[in-house]
Amino acid sequence: MATNPASETRRPRRTADEVNEEIRALWLRCGGRLSTEQRREYQRLVTEWAAAEAAAHPEAVGRAESHGSPTRAA
Repeated sequence: MATNPASETRRPRRTADEVNEEIRALWLRCGGRLSTEQRREYQRLVTEWAAAEAAAHPEAVGRAESHGSPTRAA
């Protein structure tokens, strides 16, 4: 699925919680195994989630960078 950068900027920004719900739904739909296309969608969603987190907590970005990458929650 191709995206248009111009349309991306017009879409209202979603919260990290909203994006996280979509990530969870994707994993449930695929039964825990992502196809190539689903993996691309997952990567796009994780990038969107990270941007939403950074926008919601700008003070935490500097701290996270100084302590290395975050760990994956179970």
